[in-house]
Amino acid sequence: MPPPGPFFRQRWPWIGPDLQTLRDTLRPPRLGPDTGEPLAVEVGGGEQLLVLRDPPLAVPAGLVLLVHGLSGSAGSSGVRRLGGCLQQAGFAVWRLNLRGAGAGRPLAAGTYAAACNADLLPVLEAARRRAGGLPLLGVGLSLGGAVLLNAALAEPGTLDALVAVSSPLDLAACAQRIDQPRNRLYQRWLLRGLIRQTLADPLGLSAAERELLAGPERPRSLRAFDAAITAPRWGYADVDAYYAQASALPRLLAGAALPPARLPRALLLHALDDPWVPAAAAEQLAVTPAPGLEVLLSPHGGHNGFHAAGRRCQATGTPAQGMPAPSWADRQVVRWLEQLQR
Repeated sequence: MPPPGPFFRQRWPWIGPDLQTLRDTLRPPRLGPDTGEPLAVEVGGGEQLLVLRDPPLAVPAGLVLLVHGLSGSAGSSGVRRLGGCLQQAGFAVWRLNLRGAGAGRPLAAGTYAAACNADLLPVLEAARRRAGGLPLLGVGLSLGGAVLLNAALAEPGTLDALVAVSSPLDLAACAQRIDQPRNRLYQRWLLRGLIRQTLADPLGLSAAERELLAGPERPRSLRAFDAAITAPRWGYADVDAYYAQASALPRLLAGAALPPARLPRALLLHALDDPWVPAAAAEQLAVTPAPGLEVLLSPHGGHNGFHAAGRRCQATGTPAQGMPAPSWADRQVVRWLEQLQR
């Protein structure tokens, strides 16, 4: 298979990793109404996760489960833009709200984690049933890619292929990067979203958690939030155990297949100048890739940015009605998944 297209070129005035990262925040894309069809998927214990379904515009080439990143949702602008691009390319798309995210907040107690297989595997089973004999594919943005990788490593055969864009594969290194002084504003923004999302929990927030998150001693770093909320909620001994066990990098370096059953493929797409997620893990895997794993490194692009001049989403299509022009990463994701079907 040929490499997934030309290298990314930055688009003026979005020059540099920070402006690339912040572009959708500083200039939100113009999106039409969200026409995704809601579907509640049972994940056990009477709880549900909410999926928004975007039906294909032609005979479907496969079903794509699209997973958002930290503090995001199925309605995030980047998720919707990529979902529209995949839909235009002929894929059925399920945009997943992870536990506690977006409009799915009332359906399940608690919050999500980098490894939340107890939630994701039932969703993948439901998606596999709905896909019938079509390929079941996964695309994860930022933390969503780590979520998909962990599920694929835990249960071979759950996905036929997956793409992870700007995804943290070494959680400890990512927490250290976010905690650097240059990233202070990013960290505050992420924490505000996570704390707001957690405090909005109508079902599973303890009095101690509420007091911690709403009080003067609230977490001041992602590591502190994970230590107080994420690790204990998901059964880890402490935050170090969570970071070690939920990081996909060690298993990928050991040569774990993704999954090994039917020669599936996986693509990691990462910018070397990503200010949030160090590129070192992706660089290691580019040198010693796991079976079926491809790594596409770009010198520029920031964190899940890759904003270039507006172009068509695919060779014969245009952006879906009401959708902005896709990013360079969106086009690479679609191109790579299309090539798998040939």
